[in-house]
Amino acid sequence: MGQEKNAENIAGEDSLESLLGYQLKRLQSTLRSTMDETLRPLELTTPQYNCLEQLRRRPGASNSELARGAFVTRQTMNTLLRGLQERELITRPAKAESGRVLPTRLTPAGAELLDQAASRVETVTARMESPLDADTRTKVTEALGLCIAALAESEDD
Repeated sequence: MGQEKNAENIAGEDSLESLLGYQLKRLQSTLRSTMDETLRPLELTTPQYNCLEQLRRRPGASNSELARGAFVTRQTMNTLLRGLQERELITRPAKAESGRVLPTRLTPAGAELLDQAASRVETVTARMESPLDADTRTKVTEALGLCIAALAESEDD
C-alpha cells in the first residue's frame, strides 16, 4: 500500500511532473542538450543545425525568417550566420539586391555537413520517439499543434 501511495504522489496533482507545460519544458531542455551533444563532434550547435536545415528546405531565406524558425532573435541569427559563413557553410551576398534582405544559401560543404548532422539528429529523434507507437506519435503531434494554436489564438485577441 505504501508504494501505491508514493506512486500516486509522484504522478499526482501535487507533482510538477503532472503539469503539461513543465513536462514540455523538460523535454525541450533534454532534447536540446542531447542534440547539442550529438552535434558537438561536427562543431555545430542546435541553432546552427536548425539554420542549415531551414536553408535546405527554403534556400534564400532571410535573416528574419531564419531567426523565427530557429526561435532566436535577429541579432543572434546574424551572429550565427556570420560564423557559418566564416566556415564556408553558407553564402550571403555582401549587398542586398533589393531592400535590405540578404538571401542566404547553403554551400556544397554546408550541405555535406548538414547531411551528417541530420543523420545524427534522426538518431536522437528515433530514440526520443522509441517508446511511442505510430498512433500515439500522431496523437501527441496533433495535441501539441492544438496547444500551439490555442496560445497563438489568445495572442491575436
